[in-house]
Amino acid sequence: MSSSLGNDAPPEYDASGNLISPFYGYMPTKWVCYIFSILFVLATAIHFGQAIRYRAWWLLPTVVLAGLGESTGWGGRLWSSSQPLAQSPYTIQVVCTIVAPTPLIGAIFITFGRLSGYLGGQYSRLRARLYSRIFLSADIVALVVQSLGGGFASDSDNQSGRLGANIMLGGIVFQLFSLSVFCILVVEYLVRYFKDKPVRPLLLNSNSSELLREQFTRPPLDPSAKLLIIGLFLESLVLFIRSIYRTIELADGFQGRIIKTQVYFNVLDGAMVVLAMYSLIVLHPARLLKKLDRKFASGSAIAMVHKDASYPDSM
Repeated sequence: MSSSLGNDAPPEYDASGNLISPFYGYMPTKWVCYIFSILFVLATAIHFGQAIRYRAWWLLPTVVLAGLGESTGWGGRLWSSSQPLAQSPYTIQVVCTIVAPTPLIGAIFITFGRLSGYLGGQYSRLRARLYSRIFLSADIVALVVQSLGGGFASDSDNQSGRLGANIMLGGIVFQLFSLSVFCILVVEYLVRYFKDKPVRPLLLNSNSSELLREQFTRPPLDPSAKLLIIGLFLESLVLFIRSIYRTIELADGFQGRIIKTQVYFNVLDGAMVVLAMYSLIVLHPARLLKKLDRKFASGSAIAMVHKDASYPDSM
């Protein structure tokens, strides 16, 4: 990293005589900050309501926490648009917008862990619960590292700032790596599911009917499961794009061209996280998983398969 968050250079002005923030390298556009702030506050409120409605408490430390962080970060940018020479709002927006999406990725891990349990563990390299345990643990590590880096980066000392920036970069790279591994495992799982090529065989109990053995080795793809897959794909894609952008941005440094180009941040960070949060609202995992729960409880074909099935020991 080439520099800390601080910048002691005198104020600069563009060709039109408008003040340029010495921290951003541009003046944050106020109306853009208003739009993103409103979008994140609204999404956070909706997710909080959905978490209460569906009693999906795991959404509170994941999606809702991410929304609060993004709302705070964009609030900092809005503050900066009125006080461009103040470092505090700049530091708030840097730390919050870098760290906030990390819990959001955790929601994806939990959702797929549940989904793989419905569609069949025989197609998975990992048991359903391990997706949450392994990748959530990696997510927490990434969150802690990025938060620690943010603490150092907020220091006015240049050396501490550079150290903090590099720590945040390490957290982002680790997050990108864990998300990449997760996506590879998900793609393999879906390919094996649709081709009915299990990692290990499905073992039906001896009292299972022949009809069940012949027709339902692969659990059918319920419409709710299909919508969950679409949602997971969209959310993973936009957050993956955002993680790549952040990795390149931080590697370029706080005084680099990328971080000082506003449109890159608005499109490749803000818009990507907004798309992730609102796709989670439309294709809400708690609502869709609840529908699958009801099908399991009602004795449907997919429930019968899982009731009469077991799998050889694996990870």
